[in-house]
Amino acid sequence: MKRIPYLLIAAAVLIALPTQAQEAMLPETPVPQSITVDQGLSAARATMMQETALAYYAFWNTGKKHYLDRAVASQFIDNTLPPGRPQGPAGPLYASTNFRKAVPDLRCTVNDLLITDDKVTVRMQFTGTFTGSFGNVQGQGQPVSFLAIDILRIRDAKIIEDWHLEDNLTLMQQLGVVH
Repeated sequence: MKRIPYLLIAAAVLIALPTQAQEAMLPETPVPQSITVDQGLSAARATMMQETALAYYAFWNTGKKHYLDRAVASQFIDNTLPPGRPQGPAGPLYASTNFRKAVPDLRCTVNDLLITDDKVTVRMQFTGTFTGSFGNVQGQGQPVSFLAIDILRIRDAKIIEDWHLEDNLTLMQQLGVVH
């Protein structure tokens, strides 16, 4: 594995995106703190995979569906689907919409992006303020901050499946659901 400085990858992404797309995407797209790319991948493939993953995290950062549509294939499979969440692209939209009822200012920070073969592994942090309600618990303005890890499988510039793990214990403690 070789670490590639973020500026080199960012430059490749900027060159690959049309100007209108740059203006629409960049302000809301999380900027990874670290990017590691498999040496065996071409620069074009690495850029495509990074762009796809970051569109997905722009969705989580904003809740805006056009980012989800850009990133996720219609046959998307969530391999760690929680009970009650629909399968397919409707699942992340459902999760984001409902979580934003509790934490309207939800933000996603991408800490690490690891790009290999057909997968991108992402370590991220979600932050916000619990001002809404979660179940029968009403927020009192307390801060929320929890970590998550995703593994995204990408084909034809779309996420076709994922596996994810969130630090739900920390989140539930911060929401006051468990002590």
